[in-house]
Amino acid sequence: MGYQEIVVAFFGKIDAKKIGGEALVRLLVVYPWTQRYFATFGNLGSAEAICHNAKVLAHGEKVLNSIGEGLKHLDNLKGHYAKLSQYHSEKLHVDPANFYRFGDVLIVTLAAHFHQEFTPEVQCAFQTAFCAIGDALAKGYH
Repeated sequence: MGYQEIVVAFFGKIDAKKIGGEALVRLLVVYPWTQRYFATFGNLGSAEAICHNAKVLAHGEKVLNSIGEGLKHLDNLKGHYAKLSQYHSEKLHVDPANFYRFGDVLIVTLAAHFHQEFTPEVQCAFQTAFCAIGDALAKGYH
């Protein structure tokens, strides 16, 4: 089974609200400089505040749902994410390295929730997919 099939099959097990929110929380706590992109989200002054911030949790879910949609377009990720890439580049001025950072914290979050199910093979498949999604989102920066 190729990485695409593994990721698509496994992704169906993921609770986007829970996992997406937690992954974005991890990003904002582990990489605090990323908080600057979320200045309108209210209190991000501590890990505890970030963990309970409804806007952070909702946006994490939104990001994970976007990734889920992207997984349906693995054959044309750059086309699928073209407008989102342009928006993040031109309007938000997001450092493209943050797309990869989010993929990394999402891997950690998945491993924490799925334990033995999140085998090295599954991790490899997700790393591959998240790198491809990061590349597609970073396209607007080139």
